[in-house]
Amino acid sequence: MPSVTHDDAPLLADLMPWSVAPPRLGRGWPAGPDPASLKARWDALVKAEGPDRETLFEPSRSRTLTTAVGQLPGRTGGTEKLVRASGPCPQPVRVLHAPFDEQWLIPDQRLIDAPRPELWRVADERQVFVVEVPEGLLATSLLPLLRPGRVHPLFRRPGGREPNLAPGLLEHLGTRLGSAPTPLDVLAWITATTRPDLTVPLTGDAGTWARGVERGHRLLWLMRRDGERPKLPGGRRPYVRAPLPSRPLTLHYDRDEEALLLGEGRVSPVPPEAWDFEVGGVRVLEQWFAARATDAEPGTLAAIRPATWPQAWTSELLELITILALLAEARPPQERGTVSDPITAAELTSAGVLPVPATARRPASVLDGPEEGPEGQLALL
Repeated sequence: MPSVTHDDAPLLADLMPWSVAPPRLGRGWPAGPDPASLKARWDALVKAEGPDRETLFEPSRSRTLTTAVGQLPGRTGGTEKLVRASGPCPQPVRVLHAPFDEQWLIPDQRLIDAPRPELWRVADERQVFVVEVPEGLLATSLLPLLRPGRVHPLFRRPGGREPNLAPGLLEHLGTRLGSAPTPLDVLAWITATTRPDLTVPLTGDAGTWARGVERGHRLLWLMRRDGERPKLPGGRRPYVRAPLPSRPLTLHYDRDEEALLLGEGRVSPVPPEAWDFEVGGVRVLEQWFAARATDAEPGTLAAIRPATWPQAWTSELLELITILALLAEARPPQERGTVSDPITAAELTSAGVLPVPATARRPASVLDGPEEGPEGQLALL
């Protein structure tokens, strides 16, 4: 159960009031760790006819071969019903499929039960998505598919415009701290201090704030994987010490040797902190490996996957090990203490920051260009 606090810290849901449930795929095959396999799955679908196409598609109550839906915002996929679809696969896009597991998705609304177009409209290079997880928060620059936690975008509009923060919060923090923080600074503080119960202890002490923001920016840098590639303390990096087999089927950890064993392959050094890193009680490295090594049911589209382990997966694994080890070092403690000079929910209420207006909890009206609706019609928003 989440810890309970009694210090009147405001809720994340009030500080970042617009949140959206994560997209729900409804079928697994439109996503995967290898983009070439996704294109091959699409090709197999559109080459199939009649009942075979329907079986491969895996219809649900939300999506069938005859469902009429428009394009995803910013994407160029077709809008004809899938029963008649042909042509090339929409270009797969990078998504956060599971905690710290970057995979690929066919960005086609016809394939996704609940695509959440409001998230696609604000997804760009300036956006940061914050996702609720049992330990607190994860941050990503990619569209997140993690369930069931809600997604809080940092910005309500593309191009880093209109921060998704309680109206008046930046100004109030500026008054208390002596200088106005940026929206990304506030997000850094939230990332570093949010408790498992999703309360956020705010402070008016400039020194405490600066230290928290510095730690939060490092967490954001590691989770978003932006800029220079990180290294382990002392400049160490994990390397492949024994070649990985063409299809590793087992994963083990040698704690004494700090080595990760993928079949006969061997990767080290792998600090224990990286192996033990969990989200929601699941080891991240085990979940990442299972997504690439577990066979799908024969005859399904999900069974179309690389015949051998791609070199790109090995490179991703080496980087993931480094990131998890560094995150374990920088991760906030599970029990966050009180802060000096707290800014309470009662203070924010007196200042008129809380409660937030209902409009702040709804998506902004975003339509920078026409969006194609079902069967090529213009979408009306």
